[in-house]
Amino acid sequence: MNIIGLYNYWIVVVLMMIGFYIVIAHENLIKKLVGLTIFQTSVFFLYISLGKISGATAPILDEKYQLYSNPLPHVLILTAIVVGIATTALGLALVVRIQEAYGSIEEHEIQAQDAQDQLECQLEAYGFKKKHVLSIQKLEE
Repeated sequence: MNIIGLYNYWIVVVLMMIGFYIVIAHENLIKKLVGLTIFQTSVFFLYISLGKISGATAPILDEKYQLYSNPLPHVLILTAIVVGIATTALGLALVVRIQEAYGSIEEHEIQAQDAQDQLECQLEAYGFKKKHVLSIQKLEE
């Protein structure tokens, strides 16, 4: 087979790499969800292209047709699309909750706030009050 003839696999690889890059490179949680959705879509394309046979028809029992495509990958992908939409909706709901709790959806800001909260909890465990923690922060600045 010609390498150009396998364009659907090239599209799958390019979409996978784009989705993976978005997940790795961006710190915004919404952008990470978009990257995961693009990656997931590439997997859908892969399975759909594997399920199609050139010159075949849907599995309709008739004497005119001799070659049939397997409908199982398409059915499984329909289920995966529904699960993907539900997972994306759950992810977006979590991002909204994170925004409400932290005031940001940037990963580095959330981690910095968590580190600050952890430091405050440790200092309070050793007997320092919150006003002492604030004065220590002012000294560090």
